[in-house]
Amino acid sequence: MSNSNRKIPLVSGEYFHIYNRGNSKQKIFLNDKDKDRFVKLLYLSNSKKGVSFRDDIIEQKIDAWDFEREETLVSIGAWVLMPNHFHIYITSPKLNLRENKANISEFMRKLLTAYSKYFNTKYKRTGSLYEGTFRSTHIENDNQAKYLFSYIHLNPVKLIDSKWKENRISDVDTALKHLDTYKWSSYHDHRGVLRKENKILDLKNFPEYFSNIKDFDSEVFSWLQYEELPLSST
Repeated sequence: MSNSNRKIPLVSGEYFHIYNRGNSKQKIFLNDKDKDRFVKLLYLSNSKKGVSFRDDIIEQKIDAWDFEREETLVSIGAWVLMPNHFHIYITSPKLNLRENKANISEFMRKLLTAYSKYFNTKYKRTGSLYEGTFRSTHIENDNQAKYLFSYIHLNPVKLIDSKWKENRISDVDTALKHLDTYKWSSYHDHRGVLRKENKILDLKNFPEYFSNIKDFDSEVFSWLQYEELPLSST
């Protein structure tokens, strides 16, 4: 689906929930090394420069997190990786009234192409890795946006209780402990944990949905106990 064919075009100055999954619901992350590559590409692909993981990172023998991206394409507010899909909360700042660049589309093209090339080469496969073009939902108000942070960060709970959204979580403490140990999301970044992945987020272009970590924790905790989540899962 091209930008022009979307119900709401991926224009600058708006906020979007971006998501996609593996073709035929297949896994797109088979191990932690795959997840690590995708996470690093979340950082590296967010640049107006052309970036080659092999040429600019491996051949130069540098840490991906030390790469100087210079001007970025988008701002990322939240993200999570699951075995067969991912979610990203994203915006592209609108710098002037005439600007309407397809920065989000360009970022996603770079990200998904780079990861697909990595995955297909590593596992000696051909064909589409993803289930069509990535999907997008336009975030229309602050309530929807604030909830999206919880929705994205609570996805990993499905790994220990696949039916928790339908049946409610049976053990909230266990769910929270799982989130504390699951590194493949921005949950830790919003809770103030210092790590290299902090560089992925750029929250200055998002409204301040939570005044502090306690407020963020309270929001996540309240949705864990909620009887039914508003958004359907990928």
